[in-house]
Amino acid sequence: MKKIFIAFMLIAGSFAAQAQDIYWETNLNVAADKAIKENKPMLLFFTGSDWCGWCIKLQKEVFKTTDFADWAQKNVVLVELDFPRRTVQQPDIQQQNAQLQQIFEVRGYPTVWLVTPTKTDGKMNLGKLGSTGYVAGGPSKWLEGANQILANGKATAATPSGPQAAKKI
Repeated sequence: MKKIFIAFMLIAGSFAAQAQDIYWETNLNVAADKAIKENKPMLLFFTGSDWCGWCIKLQKEVFKTTDFADWAQKNVVLVELDFPRRTVQQPDIQQQNAQLQQIFEVRGYPTVWLVTPTKTDGKMNLGKLGSTGYVAGGPSKWLEGANQILANGKATAATPSGPQAAKKI
């Protein structure tokens, strides 16, 4: 009986170690409004969710961990820009994602951009903070790189010239 109880506790504990659910917005305008309201940058995740092996690996090793979920909740607004091959997408989301792929010159997946959104006269600008992709070493190594991008972005934003080339959308 003790063995069954211990096995049950180990299984239950492994489920508890899974990341809490985090929300990935797919509409850039909604995400930008939230980011501006909360004064946070956006994390743009360019992915091929149903075919890209490295994207799936990044999701599993980093984005689906409690470390990442805790970090994301405090630091960024998450935006998933998906390019699936088997999953049907709404045409407006497909068009938005294709436009952003061109603007950010995404050539491979996964690509992650950290950006600061601003809106002036109804037009959105995205200030580039920096980009990354899959980084071996799990969540701590990936988050170290993301924190460096955010730190560099804050230092750049403090200068009179502001963030790297803002992209108008």
